[in-house]
Amino acid sequence: MQVLPLSANQLSSYLMILKTDCRYFRGDIPCKPHKQHGVHCENCTYYDPVDKNVLIIKLGAIGDVIRTTPLLHRLKREFPHAKVWWLTLTPEMLPESVDVRMKFTLENIVALRSVKFDVLYNLDKDREACALALQVAADVKKGFILKDGKCAPADKNAEAKFFTGVFDDLNKANTKSYPQEIFEICGFRFEGERYILPHEQWVDKRWELNPKKKIVGFNTGCGGRWTSRLWPEKYWIDAAKALKKSGYEVVLLGGEQEHAKNLKLAKATGTKYFGHYPLNHFINLVDQCDLVVTAVTMAMHITIGLGKKIVLFNNIFNKHEFELYGLGEILEPEFECTCYYSPTCPNNCMQYLYPERLVKTVRKLLETST
Repeated sequence: MQVLPLSANQLSSYLMILKTDCRYFRGDIPCKPHKQHGVHCENCTYYDPVDKNVLIIKLGAIGDVIRTTPLLHRLKREFPHAKVWWLTLTPEMLPESVDVRMKFTLENIVALRSVKFDVLYNLDKDREACALALQVAADVKKGFILKDGKCAPADKNAEAKFFTGVFDDLNKANTKSYPQEIFEICGFRFEGERYILPHEQWVDKRWELNPKKKIVGFNTGCGGRWTSRLWPEKYWIDAAKALKKSGYEVVLLGGEQEHAKNLKLAKATGTKYFGHYPLNHFINLVDQCDLVVTAVTMAMHITIGLGKKIVLFNNIFNKHEFELYGLGEILEPEFECTCYYSPTCPNNCMQYLYPERLVKTVRKLLETST
């Protein structure tokens, strides 16, 4: 079939009805409704006009990104017709409600510096994030910017969080959770908004677990930076054996860094360990658990995002920082240590968090769950 070129009049008519303010309009490629349904702007029932551009800068680790997602609930209520942009190191963890998910790259930075935003929220104190927040054009800037080469609050709303980051005594005195803090930085009040996980990243995978038993996940690692949070291997073994004896299924969780340890623990306890997997498989495995035991890690935030019961080990952070949404309990060592925000602990204080306490807490949480 011969395809005739558009006449000048036909081309002009398309341009006249081009709705560039639509949420789906890209400009460089056809929009999704056109690709899926063949519609043009003139007769498109999917037209969704955008009246604001909102940018979130939260680079951070995966867990930090996940625990910032409650803010999206509020932004959608405050600015229902806004296009939400988010710049991060891990765009794969952003939920579908983010319109433009951008990885922190030079190409995307160049693009952002050419866009005018109505509101910009920078929730990172890293120098590069603060510098970009200063450079990008926006009518309103919330959070943190760069001043004299250093992080500084963009306005009064960010001052409290700024000061708790530079003085340990103020940090220890803080009684607000991280979601409360970021909501206040943005000028909102936290009302229990939940995490949002990107469902498109999950996979349909079958695991060899006993569906007739309550499944307890042991996330045995804590990352390489804060090894002060590590629980003794003997305690993992004792707790796993006790829970198995009580009729629970125990599965070991972790990444490549925990692989050798988990193989050793599995052999010593007879618990399930399936190896380490890509993130989407890991999320799926956590979703099989009824409860997860973990230190402050990415797994903690995934567990909360999935609405699972949780026992959280903490020794070096302010326990008020963590919003568990009524899903579990925080256990800390029975020892007053000085390792606050320290990568290593001179006293190995996690040895004073005994396995008997964990087993008792797990039983209580699972026996009272529906």
